[in-house]
Amino acid sequence: MADQSSKNQLFHRPLSRRGFLGGTFSAAAFSGIAIIPRRVLGSEGVAAPNDKINIAFIGTGSQGLRVLLDFLKEPEIQAVAVCDPNRSSADYPQWGKTEFRDSVRELLQTTSGWEWLSTDQEIRLTHSMTCTAGVAGREPCQRIVNAYYGAQSGTNDYQGCTAYRDFRELLEKEEGVDAVVVGTTDHLHAPVAVAAMKKGKHVFCQKPMTHSVYEARKMAEIARETGVATQVAVGNQASEDTRLLCEWIWAGAIGPVREVINWSSRPFWPQALDRPNEAQPVPEGLDWDLWLGPAPERPFHSIYLPFVWRGWYDFGCGALGDMGCYSFDTIFRALKLEAPVSVEASSTEKYDETYPQASIVYYQFPARGNMPPVKLTWYDGGLKPPRPAELEDDRSLDKEGLMFVGDEGTILCDFTGGNPRLIPEAKMKAFQQPPKTLPRSEGNMREWLDACKGGKTVPGANFEFSGKVTETLLLGNVALRTGERLIWNRENLSAGTEEAQKIIRQEYREGWLL
Repeated sequence: MADQSSKNQLFHRPLSRRGFLGGTFSAAAFSGIAIIPRRVLGSEGVAAPNDKINIAFIGTGSQGLRVLLDFLKEPEIQAVAVCDPNRSSADYPQWGKTEFRDSVRELLQTTSGWEWLSTDQEIRLTHSMTCTAGVAGREPCQRIVNAYYGAQSGTNDYQGCTAYRDFRELLEKEEGVDAVVVGTTDHLHAPVAVAAMKKGKHVFCQKPMTHSVYEARKMAEIARETGVATQVAVGNQASEDTRLLCEWIWAGAIGPVREVINWSSRPFWPQALDRPNEAQPVPEGLDWDLWLGPAPERPFHSIYLPFVWRGWYDFGCGALGDMGCYSFDTIFRALKLEAPVSVEASSTEKYDETYPQASIVYYQFPARGNMPPVKLTWYDGGLKPPRPAELEDDRSLDKEGLMFVGDEGTILCDFTGGNPRLIPEAKMKAFQQPPKTLPRSEGNMREWLDACKGGKTVPGANFEFSGKVTETLLLGNVALRTGERLIWNRENLSAGTEEAQKIIRQEYREGWLL
């Protein structure tokens, strides 16, 4: 571990091995960037059995399965439980025709078996986009975990992973769980994460952090009170490119930044829909009531899941919530943002229960220290900003991107801030890059795991920092749904209108609480 006096060691509060159950982490961060040193675990990088982090995976659909496979590769974790309202079904989207099968084979280091995970069934995402269906759910993920540890131990009868339908039952029965990974639908992130934190469990949460502004505030508060290690699955926060952007902008590479422009090609799932009139039978093995969770009751229909839920107000956060969590994280770090003073939006045709097909959201932020006020504009649905004058005639804007506009130049990046370049290219070639002053990270997941084991550094996408980003992100959806210009008072969690407040803090149905 680096010398504590090093300028790159930003956090100095150590925890004991078991301090991760109710210990206290410092919430301070330098512009939200926090780097974890790699820890030596056991001999030759293998954790000793008593040094394992026992993890439960809650939400085992497409993304939950992918994340589970990534975590299993980490030697210091032990997957002890999986949980999902869906027992198993063959209608989850894969990004490759045999993605699930091949990923499990790679994990198990085998060239055969597991064909059943990838089907030939086609899933239509939009009128122009399809993918191949795969098998996911709690029982397939349980089989994967047991097969993995069975292969490690040289036996075929490992049965140490328990499958649960209800996360509340899991948290009640699995007292030995140290941490949870939340991979549910957006509207269940907060109920699951809060329940876990209140029991002293560390939490790794998929993005967006929450479904509503109020939930983001509450999750950050509870994380602070319980002192558990938290992280949102925003991998670009740990990237080299994010650090370069910060160093360039802070060194004055383009002068004071007064405008940021961010655009996404999402959604690639159906939106701009009305609720279907007919109900469908609930598929065998799916607990529909539990899947609904705190959302208002409605009849089952395949239009809501397993993937298409993102475009529905009650379950997802649309294109802005899905993708903006990545890019906004970078923007907040580079420009040291806290909260906007106003938010407004425009869009294509509006619908009562789903996000529109395309939208534009405008944020205004106040001055911060020596940084001037800044305007942030978000585009989605394939909309793009005007072409910057500095861009060469033979270059075009990519379908997704991020642009920082300063008084003395412009930085053009990939959507999340990757591959930053001054434009035109001649200016980039002449640019004298400033020294690398920020500590580098070994990865988003790595930060969190090391913090779970008592590391001194707070993970970069912790709930305190990501909560601020999420509040701002979701205010865009509030403005989009209400059609109102919001004047934001972060201290009071107020946007100034009654309609906006109902969305900022959505009512849970009976039986559900934070």
